[in-house]
Amino acid sequence: MNEIERNPPPHSAEAPQSAPKQEQISASPASETAARLELPEGSLILLPTRNAVLFPGVVVPLQLGRPQTIAGAQSAAQNERPVGVLLQKDSSVDTPAPEHLHGVGTVAEILRYVTAPDGNHHLIARGTRRFRVLEFLSGYPFLVARIDEVGEAEVFSTEIAARMHQLKERAREAIALLPNVPQEIANAVDQMQSPASLADFIANVSDLTPPEKQDLLETFDVAERIDKLLRYLAQQIEVLKLSKQIGEQTQESLAGRQREHILREQLRQIQKELGEGEDGPAEIAELRETIDKAGMPEEAEKQARKELRRLERMPEASAEHGMIRTYLDWLIELPWSKLSDERIDIAEARRILDEDHYGLPKVKQRILEYLAVRKLKPEGKSPILCFVGPPGVGKTSLGQSIARATGRKFVRLSLGGVHDEAEIRGHRRTYIGALPGNVIQSIRKAEARNPVMMLDEMDKLGQGFHGDPSAALLEVLDPEQNSTFRDNYLAVPFDLSRVMFIGTANVLDAIPGPLRDRMEVIEIPGYTEEEKVEIAKRYLVKRRLEATGLTPEQAEISDDAIRAIIQDYTREAGVRNLERELGSIFQRVAMNIAEGKTDRIRIEPKDLQAILGSRRFESEVAMRTSVPGVATGLAWTPTGGDILFVEAARVPGNGKLILTGQLGDVMKESAQAALSLAKARASTLGIDPATFEKSDIHVHVPAGAIPKDGPSAGVAMFIALASLLTGRTVRSDTAMTGEISLRGLVLPIGGVKNKVLAATRAGITTVMLPERNRKDYDEVPEAARDAVRFVWLATVDDAIEAALEPLPVSKPDGFAPSDNQRRAASG
Repeated sequence: MNEIERNPPPHSAEAPQSAPKQEQISASPASETAARLELPEGSLILLPTRNAVLFPGVVVPLQLGRPQTIAGAQSAAQNERPVGVLLQKDSSVDTPAPEHLHGVGTVAEILRYVTAPDGNHHLIARGTRRFRVLEFLSGYPFLVARIDEVGEAEVFSTEIAARMHQLKERAREAIALLPNVPQEIANAVDQMQSPASLADFIANVSDLTPPEKQDLLETFDVAERIDKLLRYLAQQIEVLKLSKQIGEQTQESLAGRQREHILREQLRQIQKELGEGEDGPAEIAELRETIDKAGMPEEAEKQARKELRRLERMPEASAEHGMIRTYLDWLIELPWSKLSDERIDIAEARRILDEDHYGLPKVKQRILEYLAVRKLKPEGKSPILCFVGPPGVGKTSLGQSIARATGRKFVRLSLGGVHDEAEIRGHRRTYIGALPGNVIQSIRKAEARNPVMMLDEMDKLGQGFHGDPSAALLEVLDPEQNSTFRDNYLAVPFDLSRVMFIGTANVLDAIPGPLRDRMEVIEIPGYTEEEKVEIAKRYLVKRRLEATGLTPEQAEISDDAIRAIIQDYTREAGVRNLERELGSIFQRVAMNIAEGKTDRIRIEPKDLQAILGSRRFESEVAMRTSVPGVATGLAWTPTGGDILFVEAARVPGNGKLILTGQLGDVMKESAQAALSLAKARASTLGIDPATFEKSDIHVHVPAGAIPKDGPSAGVAMFIALASLLTGRTVRSDTAMTGEISLRGLVLPIGGVKNKVLAATRAGITTVMLPERNRKDYDEVPEAARDAVRFVWLATVDDAIEAALEPLPVSKPDGFAPSDNQRRAASG
């Protein structure tokens, strides 16, 4: 604010009320003559100003420089007369005439007149009221005019009050935007109650041009004056806001550069004082020496030296310095030429596999063959193994055993839930915080180029908008390509051909075809009951005793108790839940021993209910199949095989087929095919064809919350319908699986091994399988083959003969069987 810088804020209450003081007024002869001149009534000495506008009630200092103005001011001061302050129309005129002055000014009383030692004349004046020039008078050595004073009446109304409130708000906003404004200005604005005084005061302190201030001075109506002032202030506030914004932006830009320069200089001086400034060349030399010893291939070494030269020329405070240093660290620390001392002793490997795992003879044989080939041809391209089986059968621990048998490092890479291609191949270095992919990270962790790398849970790879990680694995698992695997972060090839890759999965079908084609699949079946007992005795009990701090002398569990846990508390393909239940038992034992209740405990089957609670599983096959219309089927699940029940009921209706149990489309089609086959063989089965027209058939597969699908339940559905319609119950010790055709043929299915194991776990003694699955008999563990009787089905007639009980004398609903049904049942 130019005016505020020139004119101090008014202090009306502190202004002297006594006669004006004259200090060091040196009167020249001309001034003495002027002082004796008498002025007519109603006339006033005029002091023209170049760019200062005085408002009533405001105190301002004025510097006098023109002789005419000095003479008039001295005459008024000596005679204690007021003066009139008028603004020039043109500030460049040195000797203003009447035509150069505005017609409205302010009457002012002289508070002080000072002549400085340097000869400059200063005047402090306070405006009292407005005046209008009527006539300029001649014959005086200074400007004199006859005036008409303009009085102001204080008018208070609602409109005036609203204008005052708005004016104060605008004034506060403008004051907040102006620099170096004393707080007293804002306080004075808040305390003023007179509309005219408020408008004049704000006009004086505002950063307005002299013409704008003169316009406000010449506006006598208070309401109109406030409106004009509001318009001026609004425009001025917008200019101030824009100016402040530009200034802040400029200051931020300058401050940022200055701050960076100052910090860099301070950092340089600090490093110099600490003796760290000279470490740069030493660090570069150390990196160069490390690159020489890393044994990198030619392309990787060339890239490393190129980045080292960039690092040497770059200041340490640069953001890119850290990125290049991190990249060089990765290149240097990778085991480009470092190999583990591989030792392959087939006999020792067999001993380790037998020590770590019970059973699994075919799996162990294949692993030993794999190791034998590696021993005879170390540089050969060995296949990538993939262990597929239910959870808890030892897939991951097999990989650890292979690493122990070969003396290699073991690293595990979990792929479950990975949905970003960059997790495998890494991010490009253009991204902040970029890192190599998990494959390269695992190699660095192993500190050798030939570890055993376990790719766990390959069937649970995801796929998102970031890319397909299974596609990125194609290069990793291809022996023809992985010798030049290129990670996005490294941007140089790395040889993965010496890595022994072993994958694991629960479901083979969930692995994409191209990826599955690159691996040799080794299926690991579930364990039989006897195998689980042996595994528990050899491994699980010992492990749980160590975990709970017990010794074999303190806690012991009988074979019958282990067998009871397997039969009544777990029903799984692996042994994970069995180990968990054993842990619960030994925790209870540990508590009793810690409390001093006993020193030694032996767990028997009768003790299980008190520790583990009631039995969770029981043989319900006999109970469910005790009525016609219920058949026991065999199903495959990702966690191993399982049994399921197919229930059929007949209700009055018009021949509809009702399906429930959350069945998939394929399973619904199997049910429809089974019903059509039953209708086609109605006469053979001794069923009245009218039964289908007068009844609705309802087929339900329990556990309705679990989705089910697949064609292998066709035989079970047909047998359930035949049992319902003929009144013959299904044998309780028999379970079946197989797909059917409309011609009555039983078609082959998959998962025979897991389904047979599930039947043995459920207490089934007879398993009905398709004839064309006889080739899978050898894959069934010997213990399971000895535990069940196999019935091979070529047609559904074989299934009826083997599964249905003879027809009872009377049906359960009280009706005697028909002659056709008796003849069909008798064969």
